[in-house]
Amino acid sequence: MRPGNITSKLPPTGAAPISGRVAIDANRSGGAGLRARRHLGQVIRRAHPALAVGKFVLGLILALLLAGGARAGEGFEVPRPGRVFQFPRDHGSHPEYKTEWWYYVGHLQAASGESFGYQLTFFRVALRNLRQPDPQARSAWSLHTVYFAHLALTDAARRTFLFRDKAGRGALGLSGAEPGAMKVWIDDWQAELRGDEFHLQAHDRGLALDLVLKPTKPPALHGEGGYSRKSAKSAAASYYYSLPRLTTRGTITLDGRNLPVAGTSWMDHEFFSSAMAPDLVGWDWFSLQLTDGWEVMLYLLRRQDGSVDPASSGTLIDPQGRTRHLNLADFTVTPTGAWTSPHTHMKYPAGWEINIPGAGYRLELTPTVPDQEIRSQAPARVTYWEGQVKIQGAKDGAPVAGLGYAELTGYAGGMGGRF
Repeated sequence: MRPGNITSKLPPTGAAPISGRVAIDANRSGGAGLRARRHLGQVIRRAHPALAVGKFVLGLILALLLAGGARAGEGFEVPRPGRVFQFPRDHGSHPEYKTEWWYYVGHLQAASGESFGYQLTFFRVALRNLRQPDPQARSAWSLHTVYFAHLALTDAARRTFLFRDKAGRGALGLSGAEPGAMKVWIDDWQAELRGDEFHLQAHDRGLALDLVLKPTKPPALHGEGGYSRKSAKSAAASYYYSLPRLTTRGTITLDGRNLPVAGTSWMDHEFFSSAMAPDLVGWDWFSLQLTDGWEVMLYLLRRQDGSVDPASSGTLIDPQGRTRHLNLADFTVTPTGAWTSPHTHMKYPAGWEINIPGAGYRLELTPTVPDQEIRSQAPARVTYWEGQVKIQGAKDGAPVAGLGYAELTGYAGGMGGRF
């Protein structure tokens, strides 16, 4: 979605990650918030450069956001039905929308036979619309955008899961995202489209990846031609599309080893300006790549009363890249197990049965590693489960298998009414 696949997640009093995708909302803004934002800008301009890009300043930024430094959607465009997507231009940034993310997951195999899952996600959260003039924000140090990134690697054979995160502010070129051209970066972490291939690079504390991804199918537009509703009761919505299958090659670094790898990836891109519907606590999202050449994307929006929002939906993608929209009535997702985190003591579903009767699918999903919980510390505490799953099942009675990713948000605390 990922409604987020928001995607990310934050404490219930503040910004909410969407899938590891982060949405920051500050509805309680006002004169005090404006004065605080101006004061913070003065502090940053006077600060030493090393301090200005450090966690201290990012902490101040987060505090401002939680205090209400900018209203959700204030001065920003909102998604509406009927958008005409233009690629590759729309792979780039859309600064007229408040929140945006670029999400990559995949399944890699080394020559040794070892298999891995990976995630690399970049989030952009705007504090103001850069396309609207602001006489208070002419300095190169101007505080206008915050960027986050998550890197994770699942080692199925060793049953281990490693996670790193990074954050930056959109000033002085230290972090950024280019409109009209797919390039997003935080320091030396980046995702960039060169020709028809995406180049991903990230490294931190002994964990690294350097991958090249090439789409084998056209972009799959979710919802109504890319307009994806996130609530049946409110106008919450996003623009959302996927590149559901990309051949992948490159290297990963793990435990001091540089391993050439090859495999298949999935890419999500989502942008929006609205807050998450207040009656929602989180979502369950799935991206599935099947051996018969089909892909499936599904998401369930969970309400506070335990029900599922009727706006929950999905997409079937055939081997030629043609899409079929799935309403909530077209599929079922039934948890088959549970896992309790030894770190946070939170309980998550662990294993699912997915049925799509109209397409003949009955699929069983099992996490390759139980513990794939992400616990981001900087600049905000964000906890969610995002992990690789293996797939076994049947289509019209014929065996089918595959690999996928699941994202589970709101189990380690509510989403605070944010999207």
